[in-house]
Amino acid sequence: MKINTSIQKQITGISRRTFLKQGGALTAATGLGFSTSLSSFHPKINPMKKISIEHVDTNFEREPLIPYRFKGSAITEAWQTLAYLRSGTGIHRIGIGTQGTLWSDQRVFFAHSTNGGNALMYSMTEYAVQLLKGHVFDDPVKLLDELLPEVWEYGKKITGIPDLKKTFALNALVPVDNAIWLLYADENGLEKFDDMIPAAFSEGLSARHDKVASIPSFSVGASVEDVKAAADEGHFIMKLKTGSAGTQEEMIQKDMAFLEGVHKAIGHYETPYTENGKIPYYFDANERYEKKETLERFLDHAKKIGAFDQIAVIEEPFGEDNETYVGDLGVRVAADESAHTVEDALSRIEQGYSAIAVKAIAKTLTMTMKIAQAAYEKGVPCFCADLTVNPILVDWNKNVAARLPAFPDMNLGLQETNGHQYYKNWERMMSYHPKSDGSWVRTKDGVYPTDSSFYEESGGILHRSSHYEKIFDPDI
Repeated sequence: MKINTSIQKQITGISRRTFLKQGGALTAATGLGFSTSLSSFHPKINPMKKISIEHVDTNFEREPLIPYRFKGSAITEAWQTLAYLRSGTGIHRIGIGTQGTLWSDQRVFFAHSTNGGNALMYSMTEYAVQLLKGHVFDDPVKLLDELLPEVWEYGKKITGIPDLKKTFALNALVPVDNAIWLLYADENGLEKFDDMIPAAFSEGLSARHDKVASIPSFSVGASVEDVKAAADEGHFIMKLKTGSAGTQEEMIQKDMAFLEGVHKAIGHYETPYTENGKIPYYFDANERYEKKETLERFLDHAKKIGAFDQIAVIEEPFGEDNETYVGDLGVRVAADESAHTVEDALSRIEQGYSAIAVKAIAKTLTMTMKIAQAAYEKGVPCFCADLTVNPILVDWNKNVAARLPAFPDMNLGLQETNGHQYYKNWERMMSYHPKSDGSWVRTKDGVYPTDSSFYEESGGILHRSSHYEKIFDPDI
């Protein structure tokens, strides 16, 4: 699928040439913050190499899902998007993304068919790579700062939503951002993920955990038996979707019943990974709660049944336009899709949010590094959440999760990963991973072992996938 660039110019009113000439001004105008100078990257490589992008391409694959229910609906398919960039030196890299239209802006999802919503996001990915054609860069962070406002404005036009969520644009930019970082690493001889982290963001990614929790996710309506089965397999923390379908009263009744069922089934289980030895609960309401009082009813019920002290975090109970203060609820409340950018994350922290779910696989690696650093400076812990992504992207996220400071009262990194639960062809997709036999790739007793080989190989993400290479060059 190719997007006619002349149509794109008519829609946005700005040409690729204008983007190339005005990129610096756009960065300053967007207020995205945390831009870095070249000196904040890698002093031992000075100056950084200027990279000319001479050829671009995109493609995608459709992967069917077992229905995954949240936000009052369900996803049944996920597009795996690819961005191809080739430099003037002949080096090319392919970035991979997974689209999440329902998660990133449900208005787009509900206004279109599954394919229609995915096509809109894909067209934004295509638009982004066309903007890059002929561009010269030496700073991936600055380049995303230049791309994001352009792609966001384009997305507003084609979706017809003037306040389209920035996360929708960031989701579209994931494969592009990944390709930029891979090309940047190759051109500058950076052989490990650690070498890619700019010095300005290194404190926020300074840990080196030897284990990362593998957190499965259970959609709205999941059975308590399935949750218990995961705990019996060794998973000590699970993402439990609340915000059941129906009216607010119907929702809270179902959510409280689910909480009670889970607590009766696994509340007494023990784990070596928490200070109190008990299994922690991680709830995600995906913005379904309209009022603070409704959430307080959920928490009061948790206290009544003795589950309150085991709630580690409640993620995104309210919509992003809800400015309710949450710092007085007695539990840790995390921001996820509402923390589009570093500025949004800081605003949420001011509202009392005391954790941030970061998603290198949904909001770009670049924005994730910014948010992780800002949260670190505010003393707010982060953990990695999933977007039901493919196996290679699981390890992009894992590289972040293994380096985030430990979550309070726990002694390892945290990463949600649910692709194995919902992709119908997960094992086939595992074969696309260039290091599918890596010791860190599969969950063992509820955790990923991130040993020295994981750090040495950067989880395999810097290696080329023959499957995706063949999509652009069938003769390989």
